[in-house]
Amino acid sequence: MTAPLPGLSSTEVAERVTRGEVNDVPVRSSRSATEIVRANVLTRFNAIIGCLFAVIIVVGPPQDGLFGFVIIANTGIGIFQELRAKNTLDSLAVVGESRPRVRREGRSQELTNGEIVLGDLVELGSGDKVTVDGEVAEADGLEIDESLLTGEADPVHKHPGDPVMSGSFVVAGSGAFTTTRVGREAYAAQLAEEASRFTLVSSELRSGIDTILRYITWMLFPTALGLILSQLYVERSDVDEAVRRMVAGIVPMVPEGLVLLTSVAFAIGVIRLGRHQCLVQELPAIEGLARVDTVCLDKTGTLTEGGMDVSELRMLKNPDRNPGTAPGTAARERVEQVLGRLGSADPRPNASLQAIIDAYPARPGWELLQAAPFSSARKWSGAALRDPDGDTATWLLGAPDVLLPSGDPALVEVDELGAQGLRVLLLGRTATPLDDPDPAVGLEPLALLVLQQRLRPDAARTLRYFEQQRVAAKVISGDNAVSVGAVAGSLGLPGADDPVDARTLPDDPGTLAEVVERHSVFGRVTPQQKRDLVQGLQSRGHHVAMTGDGVNDVLALKDADIGVAMGAGSEATRAVAQIVLLDNSFSTLPLVVAEGRRVIGNIERVANLFLVKTVYSVLLALLVIITRVPYPFLPRHSTVLSGLTIGIPAFFLALAPNNERARTGFVRRVLRFAVPAGVIAGSAAFTTYLLARADHDTPQIPDTSVTTLTLFLVALWALAIIARPYTWWRVLLVLAMGGCFALVLVVPWLKRFFQLSLEGWRDPWTAVAVALVAGLLLELVWRYLRHHPDPPTAPAEPAETASELVGG
Repeated sequence: MTAPLPGLSSTEVAERVTRGEVNDVPVRSSRSATEIVRANVLTRFNAIIGCLFAVIIVVGPPQDGLFGFVIIANTGIGIFQELRAKNTLDSLAVVGESRPRVRREGRSQELTNGEIVLGDLVELGSGDKVTVDGEVAEADGLEIDESLLTGEADPVHKHPGDPVMSGSFVVAGSGAFTTTRVGREAYAAQLAEEASRFTLVSSELRSGIDTILRYITWMLFPTALGLILSQLYVERSDVDEAVRRMVAGIVPMVPEGLVLLTSVAFAIGVIRLGRHQCLVQELPAIEGLARVDTVCLDKTGTLTEGGMDVSELRMLKNPDRNPGTAPGTAARERVEQVLGRLGSADPRPNASLQAIIDAYPARPGWELLQAAPFSSARKWSGAALRDPDGDTATWLLGAPDVLLPSGDPALVEVDELGAQGLRVLLLGRTATPLDDPDPAVGLEPLALLVLQQRLRPDAARTLRYFEQQRVAAKVISGDNAVSVGAVAGSLGLPGADDPVDARTLPDDPGTLAEVVERHSVFGRVTPQQKRDLVQGLQSRGHHVAMTGDGVNDVLALKDADIGVAMGAGSEATRAVAQIVLLDNSFSTLPLVVAEGRRVIGNIERVANLFLVKTVYSVLLALLVIITRVPYPFLPRHSTVLSGLTIGIPAFFLALAPNNERARTGFVRRVLRFAVPAGVIAGSAAFTTYLLARADHDTPQIPDTSVTTLTLFLVALWALAIIARPYTWWRVLLVLAMGGCFALVLVVPWLKRFFQLSLEGWRDPWTAVAVALVAGLLLELVWRYLRHHPDPPTAPAEPAETASELVGG
């Protein structure tokens, strides 16, 4: 056997560091602080509002420029929250960062990716991700999956001298490679430079808001032109007053806080999840999980804990020169010695092999001639061994239903054990060489190894949460279908009593999609089939999340709408997943789903408030232009109305609990309420304004005051509708906003500051009466929309909260 290569010396490493030949690609879990500030400050609407603020500063008075300070405060909050989210992401990314093993001066050591230098000897084992480009120096059954780079699903056998590319990962075997390109020159780094440019929210929510803002932008300039011309006509020589009223008409049309609240809600979501050791590698994943209606789970490492225990060794035949004799103590001891040698043959054992190593330590006298590490595609591992007597044979350890022909008597016993939720491996011996296309030919079954899986204590509660939330759970595993069904059934998964063996699945995509939709448990699934099952669900209109921890899950994780990896899983799964559960707690997943639903549901809720304001502002501006009357408000009045009926309550509503599953059609649903509600509010306000003006020849403070009162009451009614279903704090919020407005009308200095004063009894009570009629119309609109939902949806059933499932 060739001696292992020693790797670089410390002197050689120092020389390369001096020359800058270091893998210095920075970890980017979020955009930089400069990009965050620029993105929050340099926005289209900040520019518009900033220009209007500058105009008011010139024409005065300062209280009409309050809206400018609100924008400054809102932008500051957005920057602060996103910087907090960035710090959370960056710190979690460091925790979850892969640490490759590098051999230097003959010693293997763990390093960060940034410490690798050109020419380093990087060791590889099953599940490892290749982080830099290189050339294979050592290979022992090394198989590398390059599907993420080339699209080719079949693993590639690697031999010394073959190239390896960053971004690929090891599916079987072990080896080492010498780095040839590091840093930004590496293949995957060049792809990442283009592919991983940070975007705040690339999603239906974000695109929906952008669509709304684009339409509003088109309306702003013609409306502003019409307003300034009409106000100049009305005010004649008072240009400053005309400008002030034009600004008052334009500012409330801009739903600038909607973009801010979207940013803040997502940033706070990242922070909240970070406290539960959940790394959100892509912010859109929060929204994506809110839309999930199907979760595909890998049994091992998700429903069960990573470790296993050997519970029984059942002998089938005597593994000596007289296979017809009954197995005795000597035969059992011989099998145990073989198991011990098979365990020591793999430098990076999986959970099953580790249980064997713990139960059967390697003993001297058995010589390893050749080894084939475990592969999830073929479902077995093997070795060619020479025993202490000098005889050689090929020994295979793997899935009984793969190694044995159908109908073999041993499979009956295997099914009985699998039905109890136990994992069963078969040990067999054959004279067929290990490198034969089918080493299992002529296999003589000798023993069944029974493994006890460790169920996660929180798995049953988590599955129950998904069931109550009408999220279908599909268990997809490479293990025996009966065994997987037994485990899932013990956890209460609906449909677990009808498991499907993936080897019987149809090849036709349409038929496959129908089967996967009807069943809940699938066993003996190959990595490619996992991907096919996910794609089948997606083809039926499902939004699919996939969880996993092993290399056999990578293809499915990559194709799923949302990939969720366990922190203790392979580097490859963590690299392709959008969300990484760093504490390996499956029970954190409901919390992530709930957080996504909270964010999306609340953004949709507050979007109604902002767009009601936009609609009534546009309507008022058009009515003013058509009737050529003074605009009823000054900018200070718009500030009061927006702050008390939208800005302050929207901030609290955006952070409230919300358990509704996100649905498509965001823009359509929001406009269905916002447009009629805005028309009702604007019409009510203008009606009051015209009635008040009937007693006056020139615009006076009382006209504006009663119009403001009507619009506030109608907007407050809309807020009360949006805040449903009521809780104590939501009722208090609505009452508090009403109380604040009452203070503005009662406190003398506030009345003077905001130029509001109610005089007499007739006009104020008229304003209240008009607002009452408008409120009843709002109720009719709301009731109609509740009875005619679009699209139709059913509310989620009461369920345990996600925080209860994770202990907080």
